[in-house]
Amino acid sequence: MENRLIDNTIYNNLPEDLKILTSNFEGREKDIVLLSSLGVISNVLPNIKGTYDGDIVYPHMYVLIVAPPASGKGVMNYSRMLIEPIHQAILANSKQEKSSCEDSKKKDKQGKKEPCPNIRLKIVPANISTSELYTFLGNSKDGLLIMESEADTLSVMMNNDWSNYSDVLRKCFHHEPLSIARKIEGLYEEISEPKLSVVISGTPGQLKPFLKSRENGLFSRFAIYTFDEVSQFKNVFELKSNDNKELFSSLGSKLFNLYGDLHSLTEPVDFELTENQRRKFLSSFGYIWSDIVSNHTASFLANLNRHGLMLYKIAMILSTLRRGDDIVNSDKIVCEHRDFLVALRLTQTILRHSKVVFDSMDTGFLSMKDEEIIDSLSPVFTREDIVKKGTELEIPVRTIDDKLRQFQVKKVIKKVSKGVYKKL
Repeated sequence: MENRLIDNTIYNNLPEDLKILTSNFEGREKDIVLLSSLGVISNVLPNIKGTYDGDIVYPHMYVLIVAPPASGKGVMNYSRMLIEPIHQAILANSKQEKSSCEDSKKKDKQGKKEPCPNIRLKIVPANISTSELYTFLGNSKDGLLIMESEADTLSVMMNNDWSNYSDVLRKCFHHEPLSIARKIEGLYEEISEPKLSVVISGTPGQLKPFLKSRENGLFSRFAIYTFDEVSQFKNVFELKSNDNKELFSSLGSKLFNLYGDLHSLTEPVDFELTENQRRKFLSSFGYIWSDIVSNHTASFLANLNRHGLMLYKIAMILSTLRRGDDIVNSDKIVCEHRDFLVALRLTQTILRHSKVVFDSMDTGFLSMKDEEIIDSLSPVFTREDIVKKGTELEIPVRTIDDKLRQFQVKKVIKKVSKGVYKKL
């Protein structure tokens, strides 16, 4: 499967706002702008929901751009402007509430002990602890966005005991309940329907420490787009370069108003596919499933299953944008057929890109068992530590010593002194 460009028929049938947003870009940059914008917009549509495989789902998506340095993937950062006004408003209101509460407590002679509310955000940095992420998720009714232009920021977090929130990312994709309790920090957080969108980019080298294994479930949750061309030096003085910020800022203002209208709804709006679209969905994915079983590795099927959910979410986003302000006047969205076809064709393209990356991970990545061993160890550990873990998993000492050598070859760890190792 080749890592092809997104077809022009997709762009020609986008909702008008996305069509205008991508019109100033070409080639890979155009594709990156579309996918990163979908990832960001997925987090600004509160009270839009649908039912998929018997579960309530929301539009939130995970997007990953994988390309070499100097390849043009930096245009992804434009899409942050779509959510920035919402983020700034939530942050400013939260700071005001906290300040008012603290002032009130100072004036209260009885000294009320109720804690003041925590700061609320819309965009959270990737370099935070697991407990901080839980706190921000617990404070957010409509969900959070993690957006990073360098995947190694997340890679570093995943290799720390205090910030390895890989399991949080896996559960949030399906809005599975989360809970955390830490006695030392006095922390207890329970989140029934966590909502999180993730938009990140990075080089193939940065991808490996972040995902670690193609079988751990995190890989299959991402809409992946990859290529290996390096972009030519572009005309940085071209007039349309100055127009890009205006385009994103303009749509950001519209989304700010739409977010406010949707946030104020007392009941959510239900998204539905038509019966014809459901049949088309099942036949298309049934054909792809048969092709994978016959011609590719069956271990890729988990990716196909989750790409079905991605299609559904993309169709939900497109249909909401298509309806615009009018959406608050109804309790249901029926997917327009052109939005369904765009979502289907786009998902098929993403699936091809995912297969390219999946195949490239065939040899150099850790197995699930090896990943479990590595994740259980401290950033700096001894041979005795890993032997102890091996004993718990009923792995012979000789095998553990062999794994230590393999981990060094795969550059997962390095030896810092005799019997002492450091995770990379």
